[in-house]
Amino acid sequence: MDALILQTLNGLDKGSAYALIALGLTLIFGTLGVVNFAHGALFMIGAFCAVTLQRILSASYVTIDDSRTDFLGNPMEVETPYVHAWFGESVGAGIIEWSVPLAILFSIPVMLLIGFVMERGLIKHFYKRPHADQILVTFGLAIVLQEIVKYFYGANPIPTPAPDALTGSFDFGVLLGFDPNVIIYPYWRLVYFAFAALVIGAVFSFLQFTTFGMVVRAGMADRETVGLLGINIDKRFTIMFGIAAAVAGLAGVMYAPINSPNYHMGMDFLVLSFVVVVVGGMGSLPGAVLAGFLLGILESFASMTQVINLIPGINQIIIYVVAIVVLLVRPRGLMGRKGVMEE
Repeated sequence: MDALILQTLNGLDKGSAYALIALGLTLIFGTLGVVNFAHGALFMIGAFCAVTLQRILSASYVTIDDSRTDFLGNPMEVETPYVHAWFGESVGAGIIEWSVPLAILFSIPVMLLIGFVMERGLIKHFYKRPHADQILVTFGLAIVLQEIVKYFYGANPIPTPAPDALTGSFDFGVLLGFDPNVIIYPYWRLVYFAFAALVIGAVFSFLQFTTFGMVVRAGMADRETVGLLGINIDKRFTIMFGIAAAVAGLAGVMYAPINSPNYHMGMDFLVLSFVVVVVGGMGSLPGAVLAGFLLGILESFASMTQVINLIPGINQIIIYVVAIVVLLVRPRGLMGRKGVMEE
């Protein structure tokens, strides 16, 4: 029983990342009709926003401490972070320690800007082109972004720790009536799940309860009719592209302490997230979220030792097997609109 609960938690954690990335992919496909293979790169850039802010906050200057000497007897040079000098040592240390959560505020304008530039500078020229052309150009853009990050940050993963207060583990065993230390789970992974739920809820609330969101949903259903009403639906769709980029970036920021940022992490999630979108239904936002969590849990259970011993390698292919079955039985996906992907 304890193993099942632990694997469910692992699945919700991994499913949170799948759901957030797939949500952004579906927003772009549902509004602009574009298959964006650069979306994984936006997730990666978000993670490096956390790295960048950590480096900015850790920037320091050198002072001479006459009260301390090195082994030669010379006054010791001490590096003092600027935030220590500006806010005091204790506050400055706290700011650096909480750099990942603070990167949420830093990444939102950065990702919105990147999204707007991508859509206006490149994507808009491929709206009416075949999906194959869209895939090729966005995949090429993803490789370019990946190599730019590799040039500036290097090829090795960069550790980006969570705040000390959130680095421990929560004892689920005691909460559920088990013995202590039977089911323990890292605090930060629980924070990531809660954060993902908050972002997903915010996106759905924005689309459901605001005038802007209602116009966007109407445009997703019938773009031509909304345009005939005198509404600039293209401008709203451009904003949605920026929001989708911000969602991917936020997913990357908060995932940085779980998986140290590296230049190819976007590609690692991209293919799986596209499978999630297809399983959930192309253009279906609830389907993307549902499929993200379901496939995350399924992948987690397939990674259990007992399952791998029974079917070796099943953890590597289970998501693709499910996708094949869904496409054969229900080509439009679990919650896709009728007629989509069924020609």
